[in-house]
Amino acid sequence: MKEQRTNRTPAQKRAQRQWGRRSTVSMATVQSGNPVMTYSIIGVTAFVGLLQLVPGLNITGLFQFWVGYLFPELSGAPFQPWRLITAALVHSGIWHIALNMLALWMLGRSLEPMLGRWRFLALYVLGALGGSVAVALIAPDTATIGASGAVFALFGALLVIGLHLGANMTGLFVLLGINLVIGFVPGFNIAWQAHLGGAVVGALVGLIVLRTRKRSQRRWQILLLIALAVILLAAVFIVPPLILT
Repeated sequence: MKEQRTNRTPAQKRAQRQWGRRSTVSMATVQSGNPVMTYSIIGVTAFVGLLQLVPGLNITGLFQFWVGYLFPELSGAPFQPWRLITAALVHSGIWHIALNMLALWMLGRSLEPMLGRWRFLALYVLGALGGSVAVALIAPDTATIGASGAVFALFGALLVIGLHLGANMTGLFVLLGINLVIGFVPGFNIAWQAHLGGAVVGALVGLIVLRTRKRSQRRWQILLLIALAVILLAAVFIVPPLILT
């Protein structure tokens, strides 16, 4: 990263200037700053993981997502829409939560100082929502847990922003490709739909932030992020009934 910062190309320097004075950092210098929101999400997720180990609480059953929880008249299950988000807090085991939190820690240290805490939180939550929506649309019979959708949203946003800044994103492309391919390997029992949905939503959030990064455009940024959330909710409440019926 230090070498990349020293040997920036003219295109990289232009991209850095275009990003704005408030974020005069490249992908090589975003390590500065204290990623409080990243650590907070890891802490909350780890706490919920500990609660999963307590016999009788059935935290996994209370937090997991299945599209049937959105349509009581079709499934007979109670209406519990918050599961679209809470599914990102529960995991299937120690390796599942450890790998997701490791990825969150690695990506969050770069993204949160660049985006700011609340934009980063919005990215993470929208990614979790996007992962659940993708599972509901592509595999409506599947129940899902885990923060993979939210983590892949970080991948997607970092990819879009990194390309804009002119950073070398080859490693991220490879890592993202490997993680997507693993979801199709028999025996891994991974919800690739959540990975795909999270990555797409993350890329869209990254694009929105890039196009509305000026202080005068903050209102548009908020409205566009809200619009993205509304579109995701509209899709998950309109399309699955057509499939299930």
